[in-house]
Amino acid sequence: MIKDSPNPPETDVETDVETDLETNMENESVSPYACLNSKKLHDAAIRALDHYLAPPSRKKAKADQRPSTIFVVAPNVDSETLLAHACETLASANVMASELAYDLTGPACNLALGIQQMISLAELSVNRVLDHLDPQG
Repeated sequence: MIKDSPNPPETDVETDVETDLETNMENESVSPYACLNSKKLHDAAIRALDHYLAPPSRKKAKADQRPSTIFVVAPNVDSETLLAHACETLASANVMASELAYDLTGPACNLALGIQQMISLAELSVNRVLDHLDPQG
């Protein structure tokens, strides 16, 4: 049987890879991706994985959780006025949750009723504080 092409020359693959790596490390002008074993390629892959797969840093999360300063409570408002406003707001939220629960069925209704109950308990607590608060003369 006659072969159409000759056998390729035998080379040591590991020696070629080591030579490429050494050449790449010595000559910085060569592309960092010329060799698959290059340190720069490895570092770039680690940075890419960290960028896309790492959880968000805690510093960013804390910065995003700062309260907005668009709406600020006036510093000269007394505690009784603030509590009265909170009580009225909770009463309104209580009514809204009740109306929402009336329109829902099943687990969604139970959830809305649970929220309504929590609002009612908060409203009772604020009312109790208002009852025991000394009026400012």
